[in-house]
Amino acid sequence: MFETILCIDDDPIALMLCKKVIAKFNFSNTVITAQNGQEALSLFDNYLTDSTHNKMPNLIFLDLNMPVMNGWEFLEQFSLVNYKVFSTIPIIVLSSTIDPEDISKSKKYPNVIEFLSKPITTEILSYLDTKLKTL
Repeated sequence: MFETILCIDDDPIALMLCKKVIAKFNFSNTVITAQNGQEALSLFDNYLTDSTHNKMPNLIFLDLNMPVMNGWEFLEQFSLVNYKVFSTIPIIVLSSTIDPEDISKSKKYPNVIEFLSKPITTEILSYLDTKLKTL
């Protein structure tokens, strides 16, 4: 089980589903959300200035297609040196895209440990539970 999970998605229904499935599976104590990459980076900027790292996520679910700052732009920014302190947080891309180029592109980011299709399900969480125990 994870203490805190961050779900980054612009779709309020996807965020609600993410929270419900995670709670049903007892996968995390806390789920926080951001509606785009910029909002998520602002959360991490706050963690950088708050030495207690209150409720800092230890897993991220990331959508790719969002307004303001999409998932790719988030990954680019998140991999910069000023976010290096968060380099151990695993990221699961959870997207509706099935483009093999997107899957391949995601592998260039060391934090991205998996690329899965929406929507989140208990089967996905069961798979991730097993996979993440081996990391």
